[in-house]
Amino acid sequence: MQMLGGGMMGNEHGEIEELLRKDNLVGLRVYGEGERPRYEAWGDISESTRSRLSALPRTKDVSTSDYWHEQITIGADYLIRLQHRLSDPAGRQVGQLEGFYRADAATLDQWREQISRTVGMVVVAVLGAAIALYPVLLRLLRHATGLASRLLVSNLSLLVSLGSAIAKRDSDTDAHNYRVTLYAVALAESLRLPHDEIAELITGAFLHDVGKIGIPDAILLKPGRLTADEFEIMKTHVLHGLDIVAGNEWMAKAGDVIRHHHEKLDGTGYPDGLAGDRIPRIARLFAVVDVFDALVSARPYKAPMPPEMALSILRRDSGKHFDPVMVDAFGSIAGGLYAALDAANDADLRRRLHAAIADYF
Repeated sequence: MQMLGGGMMGNEHGEIEELLRKDNLVGLRVYGEGERPRYEAWGDISESTRSRLSALPRTKDVSTSDYWHEQITIGADYLIRLQHRLSDPAGRQVGQLEGFYRADAATLDQWREQISRTVGMVVVAVLGAAIALYPVLLRLLRHATGLASRLLVSNLSLLVSLGSAIAKRDSDTDAHNYRVTLYAVALAESLRLPHDEIAELITGAFLHDVGKIGIPDAILLKPGRLTADEFEIMKTHVLHGLDIVAGNEWMAKAGDVIRHHHEKLDGTGYPDGLAGDRIPRIARLFAVVDVFDALVSARPYKAPMPPEMALSILRRDSGKHFDPVMVDAFGSIAGGLYAALDAANDADLRRRLHAAIADYF
């Protein structure tokens, strides 16, 4: 046993030695008013453990309670640190007694058993609650799933209706929006674009010309070439489109296609004069399929163009108006797509589009 301090009588030392041999007590410290102990004694512990325990500061003020304790682990030793308030006959605190007890194997086993029982009770309680709540949670999940599904259907219906209304105003048919969206999805898939990017592309494809609702018929349906002033008015349809979708978080995903599908790779497009990769990828992709379908489709002001001629125009303007990667990829799939979509009626186009939408929403 090691002891430090003074003021202890011989018989008191003997009592402390006896304590340090009993009840797993391995250390004792007595504090007065200061932060350093006035007395300390140590029993059967290693020098390294004693040094670490001796270095522990007086961390707990027990002036408002009689006891405080904590668990300490040092190597293979599991110890309990206990602090006790020392008072004079009048009840005033005059110091603090601190003891360190070693937890023996039996105590550790008891702790482990207690912990195991507690954990087991918690697991049983959680499982019981889960079993009891499962039917309720399942109903809530089904209800939430149903609401989400109905909301998606509503958004898609609004998307299709709004896009089709504008397409009919421009060309007396909504087939253009169906075809151009199917062209865009096929091209995006051939380029292995990410799933979420294709979903945004679909939304943008259907709403790309929604801003034309703000263009006068005299300009929108003019059979001849637009004047410079008329073309400036026509260019505002992209900004009108952004204003229309800005208030709807779901339709706002169409913003990149609406705003930038008239940009050109060489920077001469509108409304921002972006060039190269500064033009969003889905807008560069959509520009190719939008121009192709416009060329091969009949409009009030023009006759349809053969697909081979339309593809030659795309290739001619590749690198200036269009992204060469997009043009090359579209050129390899355009023939078969055009043959299938040109022969399809509105019902068949609608069925094809709904199948494509189901894959991405």
